[in-house]
Amino acid sequence: MGKHAFLSDEWVEAAQAIRDEFKGKAQPVPHTMKANLNITEVPFGEGTVAAQLDSSSGQMEMDMGHMDEPELTLTVDWLTAKAIIVDGNPQAGMQAFMAGKIRVEGDMTKIMAMQNAPVDPVALEVATRIQAITE
Repeated sequence: MGKHAFLSDEWVEAAQAIRDEFKGKAQPVPHTMKANLNITEVPFGEGTVAAQLDSSSGQMEMDMGHMDEPELTLTVDWLTAKAIIVDGNPQAGMQAFMAGKIRVEGDMTKIMAMQNAPVDPVALEVATRIQAITE
């Protein structure tokens, strides 16, 4: 399948194929969150990528672009986003937040609730597969 740069068009396509393969198999996410992401300092393309996270269906879904009415908007640099989303490193997120590298607009309790959610084995398998396709 090959490895691709995090958030490149090829990575997005490959990550979506993995998520589609496991769609509906994970335990429902215990908390809902609708968030827009502004990922800055991207080392290719325009330098900033707009994305979204939405768990209102019961499954965590990531897509490109912004949704119209998010509950919160996060602005984070590419390396930190990669550490959180691909490497599954919540400590990187907490350290970046404490250092002012993550800006949150909106309902911050949503992201805090997601951090404390138990890890589902199917979600862990998806994360492992996505790590394997990421440079």
